Amino acid sequence: MYSALRSKIHCQINKERWETNFPLDDWYNVVNPSGKPLATAPRSICHSGPKLLHRVVHLQVFDEQQRIYLQQRSATKKIQPGKWDSSVGGHVDLNEPILQALIRESREELGIQGFELNFLKRYIWKSPVECELVHSYYCLWQGPITPEPKEIDQGRFWSSKEIKENRHKDIFTANFLWEWDNLLA
Repeated sequence: MYSALRSKIHCQINKERWETNFPLDDWYNVVNPSGKPLATAPRSICHSGPKLLHRVVHLQVFDEQQRIYLQQRSATKKIQPGKWDSSVGGHVDLNEPILQALIRESREELGIQGFELNFLKRYIWKSPVECELVHSYYCLWQGPITPEPKEIDQGRFWSSKEIKENRHKDIFTANFLWEWDNLLA
C-alpha cells in the first residue's frame, strides 16, 4: 500500500515543480506510520485534508503541583483558533530530528529549555484538515514561561479538576483531550 502511495505522492508532489507555486510555504516530510520519509510536501498541501501523514511534536508541561500548562491558541490560527491546547505543539521541519524539533518548538512557543524529556507515545491523529504522526512527550518545569504572542493568546496551569469541569464546554482541542484521556489522566 505504501509503495503505491509513495509513487502517487512523488507524481503529485515534486518539490522542484511546486516551489514556484508555494515559495513561502513551510515544507514537511510526508512519512509512513513508522515515520520513514516518503516524500516532501508544502504545509498548505499537508493541511488540505487527511491524506498526507506528516510529523509533529507535542510537549505537556507539568508543575510541582501536578498541574498542566495549556496554551490558548491564537485567534488568528487557521486550525482551532482560540482553543486551549497542549503546552507545546508544532510541526517537524523538513528532515529535522524529532527531539531537535521538540526543543526548538518549546523555546519558540514558551521560552523554555533545559528540561528532562519523558516520552509518552507516538500515534496518528486524523482530522478533516490533516493527518499527523504525533510524537508526544512530557516534562516537569519550575521556571518562568514566556508565551510567544504571535502563536499564543494566553497560557496558564490547569488542575485535573479544572479540565474535568470544562471538558464539555468546547474550549479544548480534540487532540489535547485525546492525549489527556489516553496518556495523561
